[in-house]
Amino acid sequence: MPSRARISSAVFTTAASSSPSPRAPHLALAVATARVLSGTFRPEEAHHLFDELLRQANPVPERALNGFLSALARAPSSAACRDGPALAVALFNRASRADGPQVLSPTVCTYGILMDCCTRAHHPEQTLAFFGQVLKTGLGVNTIMITNLLKGLCEAKRTYEALDILLHRMPELGCVPDVFSYCILLKSLCNNGKSGQAYELLRMMAERKAACSPDVVAYNTVIDGFFKEGDVAKACDLFNEMVQRGISPNLATYNSVVHALCKARAVDKAEAILRQMVDKGVLPNNRTYNNLIYGYSSMGQWKEAVRVFKEMTSRGILPDVVTLNSLMASLCKHGKIKDARDVFDSMAMKGQKPDIFSYQIMLNGYATKGCLVDMADLFNLMLGDSIAPDIHIFSVLIKAYAVEC
Repeated sequence: MPSRARISSAVFTTAASSSPSPRAPHLALAVATARVLSGTFRPEEAHHLFDELLRQANPVPERALNGFLSALARAPSSAACRDGPALAVALFNRASRADGPQVLSPTVCTYGILMDCCTRAHHPEQTLAFFGQVLKTGLGVNTIMITNLLKGLCEAKRTYEALDILLHRMPELGCVPDVFSYCILLKSLCNNGKSGQAYELLRMMAERKAACSPDVVAYNTVIDGFFKEGDVAKACDLFNEMVQRGISPNLATYNSVVHALCKARAVDKAEAILRQMVDKGVLPNNRTYNNLIYGYSSMGQWKEAVRVFKEMTSRGILPDVVTLNSLMASLCKHGKIKDARDVFDSMAMKGQKPDIFSYQIMLNGYATKGCLVDMADLFNLMLGDSIAPDIHIFSVLIKAYAVEC
């Protein structure tokens, strides 16, 4: 069976050497789309493909074109092509500006894909330009297209322009904002320290109900925004409001609340939230327990940290290196060096490899206790694990030997 590369070449050769068949553009784009999805399609091949399409002067089928552009829009960066979205826009602009018959007949869907490409490629001005083309052509707009515009504006820190479009321009254009449209604005406001304004927008959503009634993602966004701004009280009030409205918190909600409460040193309340989520049938994960272990450790309650760790493992939740480092730090801080070393040695059995922080914690623990032989042995073990010491490691060693001298 010929390889994909040979199939692609065969399509191009046929298109160039014989009378072009109406299906030739469709076949060429189908092969190219498959190559994009497999991560083997290079930009020079894309330009060669469009050379052939322009030379044939046959109309390119809408579905084939949109499928190809959409594949490029979502193509992950690879050795073959680093920026699929930018390539999609460049190819479309090139074909649109070419002399001779126009082979592309872009639809609303095409422009929507291109606007998405511009947003992914971090070119908000081009997103606006394509939106302007749509309005000029009279093709009409839809909610998905305007959502791409909102994303582009928010990414460019033009949140208030996006807000004006959401609240005023969309209704004028006959588009009904959906929850996703609102969530883009909520996230942008919260990311820019405007969680209070995001909350007002959330209330507006609740009043309008219908298609834009706030869901768990909308509430999570604003709750997390308040937490990041340090307004724990407002975040907790909104959490309670969410529950009262009959919207069930999910794992992301609970993790956000647990994290913030632990950070605010209200670990007992955070653990109460853990019990609540379990009662509601929402299973905690690694992140939930990491926050609690860190919270108890930071407050010097190493016994509680150990208790939570044991509960975590009893539930079949595997600790990661963050969990284990936090636990070791707590044990070392309270002189439990042997227990900390047991945790360190168990990392391999738990499928985790100690990182430089793991070694730093244990080296500092040995140094504090004056166990220089154990410290030196562990340092050599670190070198054997191909972990290069940094300035913090050397600082621990220097201080330890300085005290000994």
